[in-house]
Amino acid sequence: MGSRAFITGVSGLELSAEERAFIGAMRPWGFILFKRNIDTPAQVSSLVRELREAVGEADAPVLIDQEGGRVQRLGPPHWPVYPPGAVFGALYDIDPELGFQAARLSSRLIAADLIDLGITVDCLPLADVPVDGADAVIGNRAYGTGPAKVAAIARAVTDGLIEGGVLPVLKHIPGHGRATADSHFGLPTVDTSRQELERTDFAAFQPLADLPMAMTAHVVFSALDPAQPATTSATMINQVIRGVIGFQGLLMSDDVSMNALAGTIAERTRAIVNAGCDIILHCNGKLDEMRDVARETPELEGEALERAKRALASRHQPLPLDRPAARAELDALINRVGTA
Repeated sequence: MGSRAFITGVSGLELSAEERAFIGAMRPWGFILFKRNIDTPAQVSSLVRELREAVGEADAPVLIDQEGGRVQRLGPPHWPVYPPGAVFGALYDIDPELGFQAARLSSRLIAADLIDLGITVDCLPLADVPVDGADAVIGNRAYGTGPAKVAAIARAVTDGLIEGGVLPVLKHIPGHGRATADSHFGLPTVDTSRQELERTDFAAFQPLADLPMAMTAHVVFSALDPAQPATTSATMINQVIRGVIGFQGLLMSDDVSMNALAGTIAERTRAIVNAGCDIILHCNGKLDEMRDVARETPELEGEALERAKRALASRHQPLPLDRPAARAELDALINRVGTA
């Protein structure tokens, strides 16, 4: 039996009986973890096993947002702190090779943390290009303000994850950097011309179009579709994400429960499916909403299924890593930012 085309969160540190029954009946393609799901390494590993047992897929993808900086679901005392993306950009400005080295080391160490727990997908790297006056939701998560620099550092982050046996998810395609609102709370509208978007925002994603998975931005680009955010816009998905940017991997929505999207959860889900997203992402672990998403989500089939298969097949076993040496090297690089 196949999977339904959605990724779901769950409510706590272990599965409830209702959640277990829901997962077994509705067969989500994957799962995503948040801080509410995190306590100790043993507990997280146990939850990951529970999720895969409930869905009956030993290699079902388990995702997390583990960027570093303020977006880090795993943290002290059990996991180390990692730098925000802006640190890699600052090192790049000293010497590009230093920026690449730090970005790759950080994501390689993150991958090692995740693989220890059975987590196989990280929602990283970002290719968002922030501008002056934009909302701080991206802020120092970004690698810089130039598309070439952002793309190059994002590639180094990707390399570290892949070396560590973890699949990357490119976000937030086709760009969240110009948004003047946080899409968790409202719908941002970007009124920049298509020509300028192609020169900047979209250009940062183009060199990364070969990545296996990407996550959409809940942002309206009025020059292309004045009515719908990219997540629910067939124009943005077909003409820009698949067209101008050239991304042909598995495309998932950002969280369907975020307030940027209008309508009920069921209506949002239908809109995302109709726009051409391959996978619906639902994060908050509210079972009633999870059921609404599942009811409106089709089986994963056709081109979307093929993209999903290719994405999972691109993951390989981690390469060897001397963690203490890698961490010491990363810390030494980070210290150079403060002394430059």
